Amino acid sequence: MTINERSALVVDDHPLVARGMADYLRTHCGFARVEAICRADVLWTYIGQFGAPTLALIDFWLPEGTALPILARLRDEHPATRLLVISGDGDPAVRDKVRRLSVDGFLLKHAEPAVFALAVAAVLRGDAWFDDAPVASSSAGEERNLPLSAAELGLTPRQGEVLALMLKGLPNKRVAQQLSLTEQTVKEHVSGILERLGARNRVELITRLRGKRIDA
Repeated sequence: MTINERSALVVDDHPLVARGMADYLRTHCGFARVEAICRADVLWTYIGQFGAPTLALIDFWLPEGTALPILARLRDEHPATRLLVISGDGDPAVRDKVRRLSVDGFLLKHAEPAVFALAVAAVLRGDAWFDDAPVASSSAGEERNLPLSAAELGLTPRQGEVLALMLKGLPNKRVAQQLSLTEQTVKEHVSGILERLGARNRVELITRLRGKRIDA
């Protein structure tokens, strides 16, 4: 594919950010056509009309939640499209989620424009680009909870169910009632969870997993 045939879609719910990245792709990265989109549903309409882009640059956090379902669908339906995720959320779990989905790259929004261009060039030539530099999350105060599975934490499905209720603040008795278990069984699961995740007590565990939720 020649430079004149390259197209890109930028999906970010902040219009100025989306347009800024689109302009940079057009003027500095050699894309002939770039569209800035602020809503995920418009993405599918655009692809239906104009076809899949060479590159899709997608913000990890969108109003409806994470971009993970969008990325998975793009990967399945349009495998030739290169996928670069960008985020202001520096939580390493966000980057790890993206990496496990087998997208092409992840870049933090605080990166310099030159680094942005390098990341785009890398994924276009088939290389992976993952920004591993830690940075404080910019999502403080927003109702965002990163979904994690029990398997990702090294827990059994039942331990995952117990942990999900623990993170909601439920005591062992309430957890036992909701899961139709004995309180002693719940205590044993809690001990196993603490040991597996290296936490000394419930407070430390809940603090460590703040901003996360456990999905079945």
